[in-house]
Amino acid sequence: MRIHFFGAAGEVTGSCTLVEAGDVRFLVDCGMYQGGAEAHSKNVHALDFGLDVRKLDFVLLTHAHIDHSGLLPRLAVMGFRGPVYATSATIDLLQVLLPDSAHIQEKEAEWHLRNQHRRGRHGRGIPAPLYTVTEAQKCLELLKPVPYRTPVQAAGTVRVCFHDAGHILGSAWLEVDISGRKPRKLVFSGDLGMRNRPLLEDPEPPPPRADLLLIESTYGDRLHRPLPETEEEIITAIGRTHACHGNLIIPSFAVGRTQELIYLLAELVRQERLPPLKIYVDSPMAQAATRITLCHPGLLDVQTHELTRWLETHPGKMKIEFVADVEASRALNGVRSGAIIISASGMCEAGRIKYHLRENLPRSECSVLITGFQAAGTLGRRLVDGARLVRIFGEQLSVKARIYTVGGLSAHADQGDLLNWLGMFHEAPGHTCVVHGESAAASHFTDAIRQRLGWKNVTLPLRGDTLEI
Repeated sequence: MRIHFFGAAGEVTGSCTLVEAGDVRFLVDCGMYQGGAEAHSKNVHALDFGLDVRKLDFVLLTHAHIDHSGLLPRLAVMGFRGPVYATSATIDLLQVLLPDSAHIQEKEAEWHLRNQHRRGRHGRGIPAPLYTVTEAQKCLELLKPVPYRTPVQAAGTVRVCFHDAGHILGSAWLEVDISGRKPRKLVFSGDLGMRNRPLLEDPEPPPPRADLLLIESTYGDRLHRPLPETEEEIITAIGRTHACHGNLIIPSFAVGRTQELIYLLAELVRQERLPPLKIYVDSPMAQAATRITLCHPGLLDVQTHELTRWLETHPGKMKIEFVADVEASRALNGVRSGAIIISASGMCEAGRIKYHLRENLPRSECSVLITGFQAAGTLGRRLVDGARLVRIFGEQLSVKARIYTVGGLSAHADQGDLLNWLGMFHEAPGHTCVVHGESAAASHFTDAIRQRLGWKNVTLPLRGDTLEI
């Protein structure tokens, strides 16, 4: 058996692992690289597996985030015909996310083309979309729903079971059993969520043993701030911005983070720690993701159901306006004070958030609330790192708005929760690979596993590496 690491190894985005087990070949995730000038080039070559993708038997998808799913349409364009196994909630989210990803790529290519024409360069060197909206929609036909905790014979000797990972709606860690003369159990963590968080149930515990484990390490080198501290930071940011007569701009992942933010703000209003709020959610994708979330009540925790009932009986306490129309979105740029605007994308790389940042970053009375992980090379990361000048749509802007970074809202487990999950194995896996983390975080987490759990066979694969079992 061979495991090939084609993404999220030594880095966070671009999750993609190829497994060759006898005559069966399959992928775990097929994600897009995000952040940095080299991301497009990496995406163009990401699926150069050295084999015909038409010979892949299937794909297992841990969850819907684009850094795990975003190259599925490109895989289909190259000839892959499926199936792609995922939970039903993940499939519902992909109906929105993949066409939206294609739409953003098409629009950015159009923008680059117009910009080049203005400069008299006539379109030289413009990155073409990785796939079109039509191709993304066609790819959706390959998706096959799988319920949690129900083993599925994916192909030949390979059986897979999806378990709730508590990361975003529909997210899963995978238990893959490969039969034969020497049976093997593989476990892929995907992205694990925090325990005792709003909205979703906690991650399910792993099996007692595994021959191979791939574990994420996004926050493997740190602990998140306690939720009460995060709540106080949010209250401070809203209070300061209101007192200065500015706007609060919140870049947010449309899937998962936006819904958690709405929950948290509503809970603070219910506790009377915040006054009644009017919030604009300027993201058609976030609106769709919120609708999909409410269509899967069985995946939500008890506290979420209680808060939903309270909101229904107190309609004046929390007003949420989902902004779908482009003109209505543009009109928000004319609002000079009092607005709380939640908009995608979460790393400030694309979408409507860039327009809101362009209007509000140069204004000292405004604030930006960063609530999630910002990959190296992204605009969000530059803001977190204290950049005083940034470039948006080719225009250089001064950063005068106050930047708040809250660390307690991550959808990813921190080091403590990752180690707690690993500690539920009854014995150390035969081989553990630490993936999905920037080099420092992954290295630090590898050391923590060895020292805290006493596991010996723990390695840090890099993109392009192959592991033989």
